[in-house]
Amino acid sequence: MSTLAERFLALHTPGKPLVIPNPWDVASARILAKIGFRALATTSSGYAASVGRRDGQVSRAEALDYAARIVRATDLPVSADLERGFGAGPKEVAETYRLAARIGLAGASIEDASGEADRPLYDIPRAADRVRAAAEAAHGTVQGLVLTARAENFFHGSTDVSDVVARLQAYQEAGADVLYAPGPTDLADIRAIVSSVDRPVNVLLRPGGPGVAELAEAGVARVSVGGGPTFAVYGAFATAARELFEHGTAGYGEAARAGHEATASFGA
Repeated sequence: MSTLAERFLALHTPGKPLVIPNPWDVASARILAKIGFRALATTSSGYAASVGRRDGQVSRAEALDYAARIVRATDLPVSADLERGFGAGPKEVAETYRLAARIGLAGASIEDASGEADRPLYDIPRAADRVRAAAEAAHGTVQGLVLTARAENFFHGSTDVSDVVARLQAYQEAGADVLYAPGPTDLADIRAIVSSVDRPVNVLLRPGGPGVAELAEAGVARVSVGGGPTFAVYGAFATAARELFEHGTAGYGEAARAGHEATASFGA
């Protein structure tokens, strides 16, 4: 791995998790860096929203261009959300991660969701083949990438932790550096996942679920937030716009001042 990828992987410490927020544009990336976060990750849903689309409606070229802009925005390690790898077969998947390794990323992720309504997840052997292709491409360049493999069960109606574990163990054997099962909020489930694999585990921070301190106690090594903050910003914008439209007032002034302060250093 490159020095950047090694630096990124070293931040994954079980019990002292890396909290990695997800900027959707250059401005949000610079705000997060100024606050003090140690690494960033792109968000497929947040970026898609920023260009007026739904998650899954962005092309590979667009996703890589967005990731490259986030890389250039700060000097922090960046991991790219590359969804399903932008290809069904291992060859197409491998090409995605070879391209990703060229733009200065420290890492990238791959999901096991198929995009098919009747069978939303690839079966484990096929999913593992895709992870293996991504890992070989991610590790097979001078730059190198930390590959995060995701088990998407909880996002597709399955809460069978034993299947999540079986998937993550297969992805570990296929060469993934970090393992991620977004969705679980029960600490017993999270502990079961962490204790069943030999790689750092990433967990999604969810409203009403355990906080970072509790996840640390469960042995989690990385905590993500996904597109949540992006949609919180758009929600605040919609609230302000609705106030303006319906009442002709500007009660959002205090929030606007906070935004001005957050962006005051831009261009300096």
